[in-house]
Amino acid sequence: MFSDELENISWEETTGLIYAKTTADVERAIKKSKDQLSVDDFMALISPAAEPYLEQMAQLSREYTQMRFGKTISMYVPLYLTNSCMNSCVYCGFQHSNPIKRTILTEDEIRNELMAIKEIGPFQNLLLVTGENPRDAGVDYLEKAIRIAKPLFNNLSIEVMPLATNEYAQLTQAGLYGVVCFQETYNKARYNVYHPRGMKSKFDWRVNGFDRMGQSRVHKVGMGVLIGLEDWRTDVSMLAHHLRYMQKNYWKTKYSVNFPRMRPSENGHFQPNIIMTDKEYVQLMLAFRLFDHDVDISVSTRENKEFRNNIIQLGVTSMSAGSKTDPGGYATYPQALEQFAVSDERTPRVVESDICKNGYEVVWKDWDECLQDEFNTQTA
Repeated sequence: MFSDELENISWEETTGLIYAKTTADVERAIKKSKDQLSVDDFMALISPAAEPYLEQMAQLSREYTQMRFGKTISMYVPLYLTNSCMNSCVYCGFQHSNPIKRTILTEDEIRNELMAIKEIGPFQNLLLVTGENPRDAGVDYLEKAIRIAKPLFNNLSIEVMPLATNEYAQLTQAGLYGVVCFQETYNKARYNVYHPRGMKSKFDWRVNGFDRMGQSRVHKVGMGVLIGLEDWRTDVSMLAHHLRYMQKNYWKTKYSVNFPRMRPSENGHFQPNIIMTDKEYVQLMLAFRLFDHDVDISVSTRENKEFRNNIIQLGVTSMSAGSKTDPGGYATYPQALEQFAVSDERTPRVVESDICKNGYEVVWKDWDECLQDEFNTQTA
């Protein structure tokens, strides 16, 4: 399990290594980037020493991305099934102690939401999202939701509580394609500061959930950290270690990465400890593309439209659009509390138009399905 590997990776030593990187380390990593880089190379590319090399990194990132994905951006949309949650994550609007109305969509409400999504765009990639309530919205509830959605969407993914291996297998048999899970932070010493109660407080159970995904042969695994809790450079270095571990042990699985940024709260609730600038975000995205040419880099509507438009040519490969981050937000309960505020409120068609203005094409299917379609056409 990855928790065993992580015991041998010191948070403090990793931080020191990152900030000790020199321009020579950066130049060496850039020179090697046509081949597979090590995590140590990645640490050089995200270090402060790499800031003068961003333009060079951007050119290479664009080249590597187009070689693997072409000039395309894949689109997906989330559907929040419930805001019911037994965890007490201090930064989340769905936390158990927050006195909000709790909603678990019924089967008919799920169908209504799916039809509403179909009206706003020809999405084929659907992400089903829940809080953590295994009693009332557990694996059997998720299986029903997947079976309802499967006739309407080619690729179904979930972002839910970590499950057992047999539960991931159960959902895969029902039509599940991918699983997205955010470790939030890999700093085990401070993890419970942010997750004091509930199943999410169990660090090893969560971090080893990715092993269980691989063991159950989930087709695609999405990984990420929440930027704003701990030093982002150290956290994403741990993520890079984790990605390499997963690729080595579950090499048939496809992978994506996402690094959502927390925004300062206007209502006095939890404030991020770290503020990542747009320039730093771009540096991280470029570094990940040089680190791994094949990983899907996803950017959600947490980011504003200007920023998302500006990074289209820099390495991002998938984006959400038209997102509602509250259960029933598309049709059933449009005024419910959102898990986080959406910054990019453009319709999917406007997002598509802006992507095309950048010289890129929008695809509504999963990457591998698109590549298979192209292969079938060429060999017909």
